[in-house]
Amino acid sequence: MDTQNPSAPPRPQSAPAGNPTRSRHHTGGVIHDNTRHTTRFVVIGNHLTQHPELSLVAIGLACHIQSLPTGTPVDIKSLAARFKEGTTCIAAALRELETHGYLRRERVRTPTGRIITRTTSCNQPGHRRQAAPTDCPAPPPRPPRERTPQPPRPRKALPTVPQPSYPAPALLQQATDLLTTLRRHDPRLLLSATDTAHLAPGVAAWLEREATPTAVRHALTTDLPDEPLHRPAALLAHRLAAHLPPPPPFRAPADPPPTRHGLRTCDGCDRAFRAPETETHCRDCRAATARPGSQ
Repeated sequence: MDTQNPSAPPRPQSAPAGNPTRSRHHTGGVIHDNTRHTTRFVVIGNHLTQHPELSLVAIGLACHIQSLPTGTPVDIKSLAARFKEGTTCIAAALRELETHGYLRRERVRTPTGRIITRTTSCNQPGHRRQAAPTDCPAPPPRPPRERTPQPPRPRKALPTVPQPSYPAPALLQQATDLLTTLRRHDPRLLLSATDTAHLAPGVAAWLEREATPTAVRHALTTDLPDEPLHRPAALLAHRLAAHLPPPPPFRAPADPPPTRHGLRTCDGCDRAFRAPETETHCRDCRAATARPGSQ
């Protein structure tokens, strides 16, 4: 009874008490084949690579940015030239990283007066780099520099728009009504009264060339850029001038309808007939009077 069968499989051992997370069943998960890096590597925290709210594009873009040397351009155009994702997808990923603190974008003015966007990549959001302590005394505060107020720069004039041949008040009012309804199709096309007055002749020129209001509205609201419109009136003025349709084909004026005279009574036979006021006799009486030998 105490003889053991050497071909019998050994009894499976239970998981140790100190490792309760060990699964008894094979789940088919990932298996890591890691090699220690010694050159050309970057340390990235799991709080980024396993972020529960960031998209996969945003996580990959953040890892790429953190691996770049300082000073490498990371604007939308540069990233779109590097990756096959379009500008819209990259812009959305950058906004995600900025929302969760992995990027800071600030507009600063260079010594030459040019305004640029400075991008700062943060590998740990909420932990700003502190300056190293030194024994040098702090510099004295600079006195505030008095700035003379400068007059506001004049706003750049809007591009010129086509003008109608006959600016009838009804035609201009129809063009104004069309411009005021553009904001229903895109809230960014909310125009001021001054901009509407400038653009109305251009819309009237389109309507004068037999373009329907639907066609004009489609030309002004289709394929608008995704970026914010800082001056929508300038974009509309450009489209009105660049896409102006040709004049309609020439059509000869129609002949005027024949004149219809009123009824008159003939002085010779008292018969009613139509004729100008200068005629006093009907056609038959005039013919009888014109025959030879008639009294």
